[in-house]
Amino acid sequence: MLDALTLDQVRMFVAVTETGSFRAAATQLSRVQSAISHSIAGMETQLGVALFDRSGHRPVLTSEGQALLADIRAILLKVDTMRARARGLGEGLELGISIALDPQFPVELAASALKAVQDAYPSVGVRLTIAPMGTPIAALRERRCTMAIMALDMPDPMIELEELAFLWRVAVVSPHHPLALRAALGPAVTAAELADHVQIVGEDPSHLTEGRDFHVLSPRTWRVSDNDTKRVLILKAIGWGNLPIWLVEKDLSEGKLVRVPTAEYGQKGETVLRAYIAHRSDEPLGPASRLFRKALIEQVQQEKISAP
Repeated sequence: MLDALTLDQVRMFVAVTETGSFRAAATQLSRVQSAISHSIAGMETQLGVALFDRSGHRPVLTSEGQALLADIRAILLKVDTMRARARGLGEGLELGISIALDPQFPVELAASALKAVQDAYPSVGVRLTIAPMGTPIAALRERRCTMAIMALDMPDPMIELEELAFLWRVAVVSPHHPLALRAALGPAVTAAELADHVQIVGEDPSHLTEGRDFHVLSPRTWRVSDNDTKRVLILKAIGWGNLPIWLVEKDLSEGKLVRVPTAEYGQKGETVLRAYIAHRSDEPLGPASRLFRKALIEQVQQEKISAP
């Protein structure tokens, strides 16, 4: 008998629970009240339980009705999600998008852009992977992601790059590290002095930059896989290193980290990277991916870090 239940019946059941009466549910669904009453009664017969206590002025959910309400709402959510996805497929909407994000790029900006995607296309799934150095372009080449936000310029005829933002990085060290005292005395710390101390360096898991180092000035290096680990090691005065300014602004303002001024990185120990948003040229972006790109560009422009 359960197979005879219809979506119409379960929608009516939920409408009655939400509006508090058969009459209000009928108004909400643009149906006559008798149709609502008849449908609910038929549903109770098929399920073999009373869903509402009708002894009072308004129908009240029975304990059985209360127990089934969550299940019925879950059914409707699944059905509505399936219908939305089917409509999206008919319109070319992606089932999901996969994004490789360079850790130099502010994740808050990417999250804001993804919120716009969720609001517009709630049925689209998202996979966000933190991908340092050459990993984003490797993921695009191997079709492991839809789009990439990358901070390493590696031209590829199959990859379409669009300039997105400038990313500032700063050389920092713990105030308890010997370099902090040296930096406070001035003048600028020399490359030879930096070479006397451990530099915490990010590692490229993609092997695309194997044998190449970027902004590495010390022969003594500790290699890490992510910026959060690098930051913790620097805070512990193990060594010095470069980190995105957005990641260490609070540490700098609170005195937990200090800048290392060196000519190799500029007057304030800063370097600038150019970030790109990229996708494969042979795979046009779908609606959700295009919206993410548009929303991300808008976020970058609001933060005034956009590339010219």
